[in-house]
Amino acid sequence: MRADSTRKRTRRAPLTKAPRVAVLIPCFNEEATIGKVVRDFRTALPGAEVYVYDNNSTDHTREAAEHAGARIGTETRQGKGHVIQTMFRDVEADVYVLVDGDDTYSARDVGRLIEPIVQGRADLVVGGRLHIHSRAAFRPLHRFGNFMFTTMFNVLFRARLTDMLSGYRALTRELVKSIHLRSGGFDIETEITIRTIESGYHVLEIELPYGERPDGSQSKLRTLPDGFRVLRRMFVAGRKGRLRAITAAVLLLIMTAAFLASFLR
Repeated sequence: MRADSTRKRTRRAPLTKAPRVAVLIPCFNEEATIGKVVRDFRTALPGAEVYVYDNNSTDHTREAAEHAGARIGTETRQGKGHVIQTMFRDVEADVYVLVDGDDTYSARDVGRLIEPIVQGRADLVVGGRLHIHSRAAFRPLHRFGNFMFTTMFNVLFRARLTDMLSGYRALTRELVKSIHLRSGGFDIETEITIRTIESGYHVLEIELPYGERPDGSQSKLRTLPDGFRVLRRMFVAGRKGRLRAITAAVLLLIMTAAFLASFLR
């Protein structure tokens, strides 16, 4: 599935030599899983550098990541978006893989994620989670919210995605070094996708497996506050297309009413 911007850039040529690949893992209190995640990606991409940037963890995330062989960085401003901004600024590579440290994304499929980047077919590849996942991986409210946000995103930005909020992504160096990000929190994936499309870069979505969080790992997502951040990010960026913004707002009201009606039955 593919979402291209309306202002298309010229297609990139394929990368002709073995690219430098960097795996970027922003982390906050992921001691239970980060060691396995680092080891899995080092196995799947033996030539890549794996970077873990710690975001004020109060457990042993940093030590576990370092012991597993990751390069360690620090971001003291709290929030996933702040961490990703710093990683994009600090790390030098030809291809970037962005992934969470909770062991829900499949490292063994990372080759499929970066292949379109290497071949010059995309500048951003999103690993869609909604078609291949365990029943326990998505709570009903989160699944509905993802569907709602992605539908509105597609209307506002003329895209064709199924999982705009996925945290598993591959990006080109040109994209990483050219987009200017401001999001400090969990709306960072939304902003990355918006900036990519608005700047005329090519976006591709592929379906990848998604699993539930292992025991001992807890989600940092705050459903309502972070959901409102994502909505605000979309509508502020999409306000120039007034008709599309109105359409998206109407869709939001309809989908919310339908969800509440089914929930209250």
